[in-house]
Amino acid sequence: MVGSLLVQRLNARRSLASLLFSRTFASKKPKSSPVTKNATKSKKGDPKSKNKHEEFGLAADDTSSSATDNLVIDDSSRLQQLALDDKDKSLDVGLDGRPLFTSATSISQLNHKHASSYINFSMKELDAVLPEGLPDGMLKEFEDSKRNALLVRQSFLDLRDNYRRIVDPPLQSAAAVKGPKAQKQIVLDGPVSCGKSIALAMLVHWARSEGWLVFYVPKGREWTHGGFFYRNQQTGLWDTPVQAASILQDFMKYNESRLLQLPCQVFDPIPLGEGVGVGQMKDVDTMAMPEGSTLYDLVQAGLNYTHASVGVLVQLRKELSLVKDIPVLIAIDQYNNWFTFSEYEEPVTVRSTRPIHAKELATVNAFRSMINDDMMIGAFSHSTAVGKLRQELPDVPTGARINFPRYTLEEAGTVCHYYLRQRLIRREAFSEDGWKKLYYLSYGNGAELRWLVPFMR
Repeated sequence: MVGSLLVQRLNARRSLASLLFSRTFASKKPKSSPVTKNATKSKKGDPKSKNKHEEFGLAADDTSSSATDNLVIDDSSRLQQLALDDKDKSLDVGLDGRPLFTSATSISQLNHKHASSYINFSMKELDAVLPEGLPDGMLKEFEDSKRNALLVRQSFLDLRDNYRRIVDPPLQSAAAVKGPKAQKQIVLDGPVSCGKSIALAMLVHWARSEGWLVFYVPKGREWTHGGFFYRNQQTGLWDTPVQAASILQDFMKYNESRLLQLPCQVFDPIPLGEGVGVGQMKDVDTMAMPEGSTLYDLVQAGLNYTHASVGVLVQLRKELSLVKDIPVLIAIDQYNNWFTFSEYEEPVTVRSTRPIHAKELATVNAFRSMINDDMMIGAFSHSTAVGKLRQELPDVPTGARINFPRYTLEEAGTVCHYYLRQRLIRREAFSEDGWKKLYYLSYGNGAELRWLVPFMR
């Protein structure tokens, strides 16, 4: 019922957008543009064309207008034009004539004067710093804008400053006079498409550029879905060795050099379980790490011995709490999936099963809790939501859950000027009135704003 109402509301807003802009800009005759020369024009009476325009929320009388040419843009032509535009720096102008792109050459150089401007990245750099994977919203932004750049938001800078104050005592004492106390544990909540996942990925990028050890989970849902699972009789929890091995491998990708320098401090026996496709080991229940081992050796043991992958991952969580030489941050996206049921089920009778909660999985059980002194941040993902969670969550400190905002009016203005620069909007159709109407129509929803801008005409 709720889902159908949301769909109806979105369709109504899309139709309103089309009607609003067709009336507002009706007096402006779109000039021919190199961007739309190769666009595929729809034919009258073509049922396929009609279905397509209905899908975009266009009114029936709009299907024959030249405005529909904006919906289909030849990527190769657009890329050619953008390559030429890169040589013309006069186009790099944002809201109120301010520079559209920041002068900072790296994320570590960003400060508050760079807010509401864009910073350029290379995919090679992002793949190296975030080998665990990039958020889907970030990839979609790159794909649609045809440029690897992200908006520097004030909300991200505030989030970064919060953790920077924790590891820098002089900053912490100065901030105590001016603002709220820094929080070690934060859960980012907020409306759909407000930029939580992108902000989290940028925070991880910044922390790693500062030399921190970061345990980054870009897709927490994968911890509770897929693969082989079984109950470990030693721990009473459910083991997922396929996911555990994948998590250890991802953690090793960026942090290998750091792990080689950090000695193990926990030498408890590591419980062994069933290996993937090989079952339980005979007459062996535990494994011990020898004296002098490093965290690299610990992770490598979990990768080399499938029976130990889950136990090693659980032990690694304990080790991360004891690292004092460098700052350690645990960052988890899709964190809300760890407070609901997994896709696994336990047979109860011949004809019935019991759903297994995420907290019953050994890996989730080890990493979910924020009731500790570690720096942790989790982000909710509405794209993977399976139900509404209560405000006060188990294993999360009171006050840790904060709302991450959607675009402000100033940020939306910068975003629309950026999309104009990247030819998602026809220059002759762009106006201040137009982008403001789009902002209020989308309620600052980043994904919806990006979807709406080509309708400006």
